[in-house]
Amino acid sequence: TGTLATSDQLFRLQQGTSSVNEYTLQFCTLAAASGWNEISLLGAYQQGLNPEIRTAMALYDDSIGLESFLHRKTRVSQRLATCQPPVTAPQPALVAASFPVPEPMEVDTTRLSRTERNHRITLCLCLYCGKQGHHICTCPIRPPRLVVSTIQSEVETASLTLLPVTLHTSDYSLSVSALVDSGSSGNLISQKCLNQLQLSRCRHFQVYSLKTIQGKPLWRGKVRHSSPYINLQVGLFHKEEIRFLVLEESTVSIILGRPWLPRHCPELRWDPCDVTHWSKQCHTQCLSNLPHPRPVSVQVASTHMESPKQAFTPEIPAEYAAFQDVFSKQAATQLPPHRPWDCAIELLPGAQLPKGRVYPLSIPEHQAMEEYIAEALSQGFIQPSTSPAAPSFFLVGKKDGGLRPCIDYQQLNSQILQQPYPLSLVPAALEELRGARVFTKLDLRSTYNLVRIRAGDEWKTAFVTPTGHYKYRIMPYGLSISPSVFQTFMNKVFREFLHRFVVVYIDDILIYSRNLAEHRQHVQQVLHKLREHSLYLKLEKCEFYQPSVQFLGYVISAEGVQMDQGKVNAI
Repeated sequence: TGTLATSDQLFRLQQGTSSVNEYTLQFCTLAAASGWNEISLLGAYQQGLNPEIRTAMALYDDSIGLESFLHRKTRVSQRLATCQPPVTAPQPALVAASFPVPEPMEVDTTRLSRTERNHRITLCLCLYCGKQGHHICTCPIRPPRLVVSTIQSEVETASLTLLPVTLHTSDYSLSVSALVDSGSSGNLISQKCLNQLQLSRCRHFQVYSLKTIQGKPLWRGKVRHSSPYINLQVGLFHKEEIRFLVLEESTVSIILGRPWLPRHCPELRWDPCDVTHWSKQCHTQCLSNLPHPRPVSVQVASTHMESPKQAFTPEIPAEYAAFQDVFSKQAATQLPPHRPWDCAIELLPGAQLPKGRVYPLSIPEHQAMEEYIAEALSQGFIQPSTSPAAPSFFLVGKKDGGLRPCIDYQQLNSQILQQPYPLSLVPAALEELRGARVFTKLDLRSTYNLVRIRAGDEWKTAFVTPTGHYKYRIMPYGLSISPSVFQTFMNKVFREFLHRFVVVYIDDILIYSRNLAEHRQHVQQVLHKLREHSLYLKLEKCEFYQPSVQFLGYVISAEGVQMDQGKVNAI
């Protein structure tokens, strides 16, 4: 049942100067949390309408139900706005996806009379096809019931709001339409969309059932899986990482519900439909790369659909609140201390130091280089150099449109004494997981930049740019020995936990346990180690208390280890 406050707001809600669509949006938001039955909701909705709309709607029978009533209200308000008289005979219409697809006898009640229905029940005949040997739920000729699908009659259907969005992964980008639905208590993605992105789903720690705002089941099945984090882009500049619950079947790709709306607070203009404003939080996070002046309008389309449940804002579990510093993004930008496992660069006898050329840069590239150099100098990651080594500096494009700095260490790598590669074989490492039922996956922030170059070896990492000559104090990306050095470091840090409840592969840490109580202790031990060695985590990439996780191309659960189907399909 809903709270008294919600019920009071619903009871007092009036259309007033709002449009019918705006009033309906507010009503559906409150109705979803009220717990009222359909008759009460219908009465409250009618009572809040302006008199001219309520009078026009009096021509219709209340028994048509709330969903159809809401749809017809939209059509009536449109006619009144354009001074067109309403038609005398109401046309039947169904709002998309609010109820399960009806069975044949529900579509046409004359097809199966009460006498025939009782006859079939008495003789144990199928209520769908009339044959013996099975029930309607297992009828072989009964068409499958859709979960979230578009239910249309011969008349036009109701119109709701769609945002054009783009989903980005490391390998794919997909442009789809996202349904913005304040009545949905979750953010959802279709399994079809997940397949197109070549992503695998994970079993979610909680199971959800789907219901309409009247509390009626939307689908017999349950929502049991969630997606990995996906980069969601709205328009040119609004970007974020988000995780969805997965719908098995749906004709809409993305549903953005109440978990997404309060955070971003998009203000919609209905005619024409567009987003006119984002929240303050968006301007500091999602729109942080937006140039000035900032355009704040994004065109949207409309369609006919309605939806269901739940998204994810990264939060540290309460039992690990004392480890806030381990998840600090700011701390990860500080110069790490020297350790026994610093990156030592041993040159082969007679090695020739690399000499590169200075590449000409475009204006955007030059600006990106200046920003990178200034930031790295302020962090202490690099410093001016007079080294005889001078590999080239250049920039390459990223999938999100940005630029990534690169150093051409190819010649240096050929002159370095290579170190043994202590990366364990993945299948062998996963054998340790037998009997585990609870999993947590942690992702390190900054990775190689968390390791210092051995004192005295910094000059060997020098590089040249159009504006100066610099050397690294931290281990840069591009050195052939970097993976080996970092894995050795990780093995030393977690030595006492390896082969017991931890698997480490470069910057991916998997913690596995047989039960929840044991798992909490294991996670705390790992967090203590990370703090002790000044290592930091990306909270947005961490997954806690999962019955199933994706790890190194595998899907791991209590049932065993399977290949990640998304990776297999990509191959």
